[in-house]
Amino acid sequence: MLPTADIQCPYCGERIEVIVDDSAGDQRYIEDCQVCCRPITVVVSIDDEDGQPRVDAYGEDDA
Repeated sequence: MLPTADIQCPYCGERIEVIVDDSAGDQRYIEDCQVCCRPITVVVSIDDEDGQPRVDAYGEDDA
């Protein structure tokens, strides 16, 4: 089972849940907000010490 992370949409401010494929290592991809449908840049980085994913969300102008 893949882990999930809660992120806040940089546009509408709603909290949404995203599925994180932590087996792929560090990654960057676009996912549409489930509420306002605007594109969110999702950045996943894997912690070297404990292997836990860190997920950050950015708007088009922030990424």
